[in-house]
Amino acid sequence: MATWDARHRPDPGSGVAPTDLAALFRNLCRSSPWKWQALRFEYWDEPFEEAPSPAAPLVRAWLRRPGALRLESPEGLVLHSTTGINDSRGGLYTSSTRKSWLLPPNLVTPVYDDHGLVRRRPEAAYGEPGFGNGRFSAALDPVELAGNAPAPLEFPGSNPVVVQDVRQVEHEGRPALEAVVTPTPAYHPLDPAAPLCVPGRSRIRVDLGTGVCVSSCSREPESDRYGHWLRIIAVDEYMLDDLFLAESMNLTDVRRHISWDVPA
Repeated sequence: MATWDARHRPDPGSGVAPTDLAALFRNLCRSSPWKWQALRFEYWDEPFEEAPSPAAPLVRAWLRRPGALRLESPEGLVLHSTTGINDSRGGLYTSSTRKSWLLPPNLVTPVYDDHGLVRRRPEAAYGEPGFGNGRFSAALDPVELAGNAPAPLEFPGSNPVVVQDVRQVEHEGRPALEAVVTPTPAYHPLDPAAPLCVPGRSRIRVDLGTGVCVSSCSREPESDRYGHWLRIIAVDEYMLDDLFLAESMNLTDVRRHISWDVPA
């Protein structure tokens, strides 16, 4: 994955046709599961034009796929921490359902385009840990904006969203693709109560390096305060299990002096 991305990094500024830019944007929305395994970021559950307001509430997040998540307040208070990440999966597999035997996305191979982005996603055990509402999870893997595969040429209206005005921008110091999207009747969000885009036009930004939707903002007057903002701090840094457990499982630290009190 890393080798492919390094040799086929997308370059939207290389004279790509507008129709190809829309396809590039959709393929980027499909690519998140193969672009990173650990992410540290800050998340605001409201939209901003260019930067978050200093007074706006946020959460700090550490996420390690497939299901480990830790959230803290700006003051360092733990709001959520995954438990049971090392539990046995025996009960799941004895259910003998087809879904229980699906592999994680990073263990299956998708169909790539010429830029190293995912054109067609295989069947796999997709799903991101969430908190608050479904938009949090959808932003980490914004495939709902593109679908698992390109729409057939005979049915262009089957695309989940209409993609227009694609351009490369900088988001919190990182390159991103920005587009104006409009949902179609084929749009089926991960969480119907918290979609990435509401009816009408929305501005969407997707990080080029990770495929994460880092910003969404409705352009309609009746819903102009709908959206989110995400600031990526680190990608694929090492994260210990203790970061996600309610109680540390470490053994005694032998570097610390242990006193042996012998009764008189």
